[in-house]
Amino acid sequence: MPVPRRFDRRPPERDATRTNERIRVPEVRLIDDEGQQVGVLKTADALAFAQERELDLVEVAPDARPPVCRVLDYSKYKYEQAQKQKAARKHQQQITVREIKFRPKIAEHDYDTKKNHVERFLRHKDKVKITIMFRGREVTHPERGTAILDRLAEELSELGVVEQRPMQEGRNMTMLMAPSKAVLAGRVAGEAPATATVAAGASAEAAATGSAPAAEAGAPASAPAAGSAAAEGPAAEGSAAEGSAAQGSAAEDSAAEGDAEGSAAQAPAAERPRPAAPRPADGDAGAANGGQAPAEPVLAEAAAKDRAAPAA
Repeated sequence: MPVPRRFDRRPPERDATRTNERIRVPEVRLIDDEGQQVGVLKTADALAFAQERELDLVEVAPDARPPVCRVLDYSKYKYEQAQKQKAARKHQQQITVREIKFRPKIAEHDYDTKKNHVERFLRHKDKVKITIMFRGREVTHPERGTAILDRLAEELSELGVVEQRPMQEGRNMTMLMAPSKAVLAGRVAGEAPATATVAAGASAEAAATGSAPAAEAGAPASAPAAGSAAAEGPAAEGSAAEGSAAQGSAAEDSAAEGDAEGSAAQAPAAERPRPAAPRPADGDAGAANGGQAPAEPVLAEAAAKDRAAPAA
């Protein structure tokens, strides 16, 4: 937690370079603003020499006897130094040290996974510290850890170099790998192994589909022959079409009749239409009614009288 400012008793940070009145030595070796050596002068005279030119007297070599001072614009000098340091930091390449841990009895699948992590770190231009952790009596077999580290260094020889050989430290064995010159120069592709596998699968798929157009291109070769065969017999095809149309209409009629009969047969007895009874002839009407006249004319006359009654 930072100390509050009102309780901070430390003096403020000051520039360590002594300038002008801060120079306490009796005499100095003076260099003018053009870089020419003036000689050894008393400090007051050197300060007056700088003030005449409206510049600063700056102590550049305090350990010399007498100290060396130079006449210059100190603010401009500090700005130029800051710009130089900034440019130097810009061109610096910061390398991060990553760490990954193995076990002496690591399974093959786990080994491949961790190896992919190490490869990814090296492709990103980071150093990798590989640690083998021994437990219990495993520490009595350091050759297992050495074998794992040597195998890893051999499989990743294109991406990294061994900067520190396997070294036993208590129950841990460590090895340091750094990115190779090819990786630092950018001559090695920066894609991960999984991405490379996907790219390989895509190229294989493209190669497989590339043969399909060739097969399709061969199909039109047989099309002209089929076209000539179709052109040879248009009349025969027309007659065959008419015959098939006639057969199709007859089949539809027979199918419709069959559906009607089937539906009538499947209907229940209550819903089936009853056949109409034959109407007897005029001569047979009296015989049917027991020798009497038919009742229909009588009923018709009664209905006519009923309709006429409300009008009266």
